[in-house]
Amino acid sequence: MVEEKRWHQLYPKEIPTSIEYDERPLYFFLKDAASRYKEKKALHFMGKELTYDEVYHQAKKFANYLQSLGIEKGDRIAIMLPNTPQSVIGYYGALMAGAIVVQTNPLYKERELEYQLNDSGAKVIVCLDILVPRVTNVKKSTQLEHVIVTGIKDYLPFPKNLIYPFIQKKQYNMVVKVEESADTHLWTSILDRAEANYTEVHVNPTEDIALLQYTGGTTGFPKGVMLTHRNLVANAQMCDSWIYKTKKGEEVVLGVLPFFHVYGMTAVMNLSILSGAKMVLLPKFDATEVLKTIQKLRPTLFPGAPTIYIGILNHPDLKKYDLSSIQACISGSAPLPVEVQEKFEKVTGGCLVEGYGLTESSPVTHANLIYGNRISGSIGLPWPDTDAKILNMETYEEVELGDVGELAVKGPQIMKGYWNKPEDTENTLIDGWLLTGDLGYMDENGYFYVVDRKKDMIIAGGYNIYPREVEEVLYEHEAILEAVVAGVPDPYRGETVKAYVVLKEGHAITEKELNNYCRDNLAAYKVPRIYEFRDELPKTAVGKILRRQLVDEEKQKTQDKVTTT
Repeated sequence: MVEEKRWHQLYPKEIPTSIEYDERPLYFFLKDAASRYKEKKALHFMGKELTYDEVYHQAKKFANYLQSLGIEKGDRIAIMLPNTPQSVIGYYGALMAGAIVVQTNPLYKERELEYQLNDSGAKVIVCLDILVPRVTNVKKSTQLEHVIVTGIKDYLPFPKNLIYPFIQKKQYNMVVKVEESADTHLWTSILDRAEANYTEVHVNPTEDIALLQYTGGTTGFPKGVMLTHRNLVANAQMCDSWIYKTKKGEEVVLGVLPFFHVYGMTAVMNLSILSGAKMVLLPKFDATEVLKTIQKLRPTLFPGAPTIYIGILNHPDLKKYDLSSIQACISGSAPLPVEVQEKFEKVTGGCLVEGYGLTESSPVTHANLIYGNRISGSIGLPWPDTDAKILNMETYEEVELGDVGELAVKGPQIMKGYWNKPEDTENTLIDGWLLTGDLGYMDENGYFYVVDRKKDMIIAGGYNIYPREVEEVLYEHEAILEAVVAGVPDPYRGETVKAYVVLKEGHAITEKELNNYCRDNLAAYKVPRIYEFRDELPKTAVGKILRRQLVDEEKQKTQDKVTTT
């Protein structure tokens, strides 16, 4: 076995190869922070700030109220909120009550929402007022017993709280008035009436589930990933050890990654609570708002995704803003183009490195060193207590150094399994090893590289083509803002390479010019045969480009042609 853990030799002495993990439930992060940093600011939201003591106090009230509704250990509570104080308070309060949190994307349509609520069996949902009609339309066909309603204005300072309803009406063309009833509850009333105490529930951190985090569902129905308290505690502590130069109780973390996505939940919310940092919450990504926020509130840590950094770098007024407060960023959710990394570091003076992970691993397993040697294009080194190896896709035996195979990982952050899907669990977890579905290799030093998703690899005319390699070349062109490459049906080659491209504002390039550029930089069989220019690309809420959606569109086009003829 190649598992000599040679990567440990590359760790700075400040990073432990093994960590002594907190053996308590995840919500003790908040309890401890409220004790250590009682009067320090925990949250900043559109001008409103809450201390750690206030957040903990409100989380206890929420836990108490859930228990008064009959919520017991193991019951599922759906949280359908953007990044707001309620999303943090509701998350930790639900865990205190012994419940399992089901993170629910506020952008879900009724069909997607109904599926997730039914699959999880959620009894309670916490949602924004503007989402109530959507929830109401699916409620009868789910196991929902209670709807807890809140609004952006609930945590806005005066006079923003008075003005916001008018902004909401203009933006969404609706104002929802919700009245309390036996099964509908107002967040503000809960905090007014509930006691700040709750009945503590015994939790086994290693066995008991804290979170059902649903996969993206780009290849079939989403699966509920069962993450235990121990999984989430371990990954947050690993993250904390990786950014060892940070100062407890003093950092400011920019929270633009959504908490309903596992990366934002771990690298922003849980890490901030663990380290006593102040979270600056932004309900959605808007490049102008992010730039203004950085200049005004001076965040030091900025976890993000490539599309977020790309959006900032291509803002027309970028040079007007001072981004020098940014010290460290770990990029996740999608491959980080080298050009984006270099330009962002030049603009901010901070460090931006690529990390890697999956929903099934809480999510992070690898990252480049922030304070040490890093290799552009690599996902870096396995985190403390994390093992990794590359397997032959047919025999599942470990391959030689430098050979491409499927990446497998093992560690305390790896999921318990898939909710109510034992067969999928059995096929994905083998002897404690998680088969990631990603193709990659390890070099002689222990650095890992992901060349592509196993399911995304293009086989054209017998050649294996990795979309990421082609995308890296496209991103290096000065006219290209975003690019994604996919395999589309081809009667002769089986599949052929198609590039979907979004151009930067003010730039123009013809298909012929782009094709010549690719031919200068890629082997002939890797050069896209088709180019499609688009105004935007389909993305997940965290900014990951949905390659599978584009492939499905192409398959539908092919099917329509066959039907027509």
